[in-house]
Amino acid sequence: MHALRSFLAYLALFAAVLAFWPGMALAGALAVGLAVLLGWRDMRRVPRVVFSVAGLALVFALGRDAALVSEAAGNMTRLAGLVLSVMLLSSVLGRSRDLQRISASLFGGRPGSRYLSLAFGTALVSIPLNFGAVAVVGSLVSERLRRDGDSAATRNATRAVLRGFGASPTFSPLSISVVLTLTLLPGLSSLQLLSLAIPFAILMVFAGLVWREPETEPEFAPGAETAGLASWLRFGGLVLAICAGVFLLSHAYPISYAHAVTLSCLAVVLGSRLWAWSRGHNPPLVSMANVSNELAIVGGSAFIGSVISGAVLGQIQGGLVLPDGLWPVLAAAVPWVYFVAGLGGINPIVAGTLLGGILGSLWPESALIGLGIAMVTGWGITAFGTPFAANALIMERLTGYRAVDASFRWSLGLSLFGLTLASLLAAGLTAWLA
Repeated sequence: MHALRSFLAYLALFAAVLAFWPGMALAGALAVGLAVLLGWRDMRRVPRVVFSVAGLALVFALGRDAALVSEAAGNMTRLAGLVLSVMLLSSVLGRSRDLQRISASLFGGRPGSRYLSLAFGTALVSIPLNFGAVAVVGSLVSERLRRDGDSAATRNATRAVLRGFGASPTFSPLSISVVLTLTLLPGLSSLQLLSLAIPFAILMVFAGLVWREPETEPEFAPGAETAGLASWLRFGGLVLAICAGVFLLSHAYPISYAHAVTLSCLAVVLGSRLWAWSRGHNPPLVSMANVSNELAIVGGSAFIGSVISGAVLGQIQGGLVLPDGLWPVLAAAVPWVYFVAGLGGINPIVAGTLLGGILGSLWPESALIGLGIAMVTGWGITAFGTPFAANALIMERLTGYRAVDASFRWSLGLSLFGLTLASLLAAGLTAWLA
């Protein structure tokens, strides 16, 4: 059964790569659905609920308009392929000694520099590893916690890892948030979005210095095996190569941004295997049997959001005219919608698909950057500031710190600051450009 589930996951990935062929989007969605159903017994409660709701959305779409199913299946296949390719990349890079050295070296220094090192380091590692970055760096926090016990230093390290990962949805070209935003807002340039998103993410990391505990330990000794310049150059060069591949494919060829990310990640995975073969090694194929939870959440959320936004658009398309002064108000509200929905346990993919799908088709073309920056900043703040986010649950398992404390209570001030800043930025851009 495990082999069949892994085969279906690879089939979904293959369908996502060939999504431009007729019928491949539906085939990919079917493979995702079968992989989830076969892994149902091993799944957690939240993914089960999400996929059950997706099943209800399918029934609704079939009864209302079969065209909704085709569009939702395509959205589901694209995002499932993206997640699977990033997970493969994470698995390949997770075996890298460079990554282990880089992660260990983040713990050295005084409290302030250590916090920034952990936050920025986690953000960098999150670009290719996604949630894998939290597991890698978080396991080192867990080791410190077991060795030295609970302290302000370990709590601040937990804050830094969560907030560093939370920066990734805002600025990472490989993140689902950026991919989904650019997919739903096709008139928005990736360079235009990232030129504002990257400074915002950097500012949020520095702002986190205000919302942390004072530490009595003056300095942590770095790990025994720390990263030298060569390790940083190799890892940083790989990240830059992946991002360059994404921009090249998405701008030079007529493919979607999500497709470009999938292809770039797979290119590194295949290159790594070819390199291993050239050195006489034959690493085993990564098993994808245990990805049912991720496929249920990502695929199910994408399907739900696409069906609902398509149904709503069918009702209001061409019949809704909003006053110009309302667009900045809506832009300001978007980050808060993400955050409140996250507090209610609603995956940002659902919120993003609904907001981008509905508002994106109505938004003034000249002011799409206002909606785009509101979406990625709201997603990022939700990622580190709400207790149901996957990274918060991973850190809870690793450190024992409750997610409601580590994500929500310890970062509430920073979350409110970020939401206010994001609202002002999005509203200002929209009012200026609309």
